[in-house]
Amino acid sequence: MPRVTDDLFASVASPVQGCLQKMAADLPSRQDDRVVYHLRAGDHRIPLNERIGSPMRLAWSGAIACSHCGRATKKSFAQGYCYPCFKRLAQCDTCIMKPETCHYHQGTCRDPEWGEKHCFQPHIVYLANSSGLKVGITRKTQMPTRWLDQGAIQALPILEVNTRQQSGFVEMLFKEQVADRTNWRAMLKGEVKPLDLCAERDRLFNLLADGLGQLRDVHGADAIRTLDETPLDFHYPVATFPSKVTSHNFDKQPLIEGTLQGVKGQYLIFDSGVINLRKFTGYEIAVE
Repeated sequence: MPRVTDDLFASVASPVQGCLQKMAADLPSRQDDRVVYHLRAGDHRIPLNERIGSPMRLAWSGAIACSHCGRATKKSFAQGYCYPCFKRLAQCDTCIMKPETCHYHQGTCRDPEWGEKHCFQPHIVYLANSSGLKVGITRKTQMPTRWLDQGAIQALPILEVNTRQQSGFVEMLFKEQVADRTNWRAMLKGEVKPLDLCAERDRLFNLLADGLGQLRDVHGADAIRTLDETPLDFHYPVATFPSKVTSHNFDKQPLIEGTLQGVKGQYLIFDSGVINLRKFTGYEIAVE
């Protein structure tokens, strides 16, 4: 791959080099510990918790590789794909963001085998507190990764359904009463107050009882199952939250450096600003 900023790479002493992947986030070994993060660049995994409070530099070479096929691309689509893969792959179709629009039954799924493996699996409808109360959906196998990627400080699974499309129908119903998106700036400021998620669940169940009943009439009573789970709390490795959130962007600033003050969601928090590493999946970087 051609590098347009070799001088920046050369300025990074003994760099770890590779194409960015989504940061790995793991639960701590003890409840009162912080989420454990690793930056992933190519085959390298860089522990981040131990680097809080230390200088860190990220230099983009100017090269981008598709996270699926590996080909060089001038622009990344849908967080890491080249344009041909973006247009062809089932995981890039619009129904992934809007599961209720699933068109598998119409025979037009881009990759039926992929759909059967990922969409026709148990999904969880949950409440989370990342920048305030929100509703969301995720494959059952993606708990708690989904919540850590959002920077949620609390999460509570409330319903289990049989398919991704069914989770989309349920989420649409809950969106009548609660947000489905995270305010990332508020999440990064660390000013989010804890909520009684069990009380919020019960309140929403009461408000939406008729709608849930109608969905069960259509899909079957056993297709949408109520869960009785205990809320989970998450703590992140952040020494100092920013009072004002300024965002870094490799496309505008190929060298990003500063003191690493924390990690939350998929964001690195520097004293010079924040950067969402997931947004730059496939970007070839050097890390010091």
